[in-house]
Amino acid sequence: MRRKSTKRAPAGPDRDDTDERVRRSKHAVLTATYQLLTETGISGISVDEVSRRSGVAKTTIYRHWPSRSALVLDACSKLTPKRDAPDTGSLRADLIALASDLAHRLKTARWPAVLPSIIDAAERDSELADVYSALHSALISGFRIAVERGQKRGEISRKRSVTELVAAILGPIFYRRWFSREPLDKRFVTGIIDSQIGDKQSRGNRR
Repeated sequence: MRRKSTKRAPAGPDRDDTDERVRRSKHAVLTATYQLLTETGISGISVDEVSRRSGVAKTTIYRHWPSRSALVLDACSKLTPKRDAPDTGSLRADLIALASDLAHRLKTARWPAVLPSIIDAAERDSELADVYSALHSALISGFRIAVERGQKRGEISRKRSVTELVAAILGPIFYRRWFSREPLDKRFVTGIIDSQIGDKQSRGNRR
């Protein structure tokens, strides 16, 4: 009686070629979806349009992403609003650096054009609400770290709400970016920080 072989056939070139084709297809689909996101927002994304732009068949797209929301969810992972908190030894300097960087990116990066449509869609789609939550956390993380570090150094009261302080800093910046369209310059950003951490703190760091 012959004994069955337990050895598996090694992965040949056909399997390698197939894996590479899958990687290329997925990359093309995600790139096309991200481009549409930055051009039209979420409302302009459809599987038909992604298929047309990427050159990947709709059946292939649905094989990897069962829904439009799943595809958008994956594409949104390319949005990178996060910045690490600097550690200059001064809360004021850290916050000015973070706020100035954010103001610059709001004027020049691609993700700010997408954010309003994600906020809007998140009101009706729980999956996209998770995307927005992750983007929001990434956006404010550096500010939270800087403020908590400043509290430990005694530069600002530990009783001050970190969440409220970060909101008070970001609110005026977002207002100028999406509502008033006034300049987001260094003078404006510095004024926000000084108004929130107190005259005593800002004067002490200017000596």
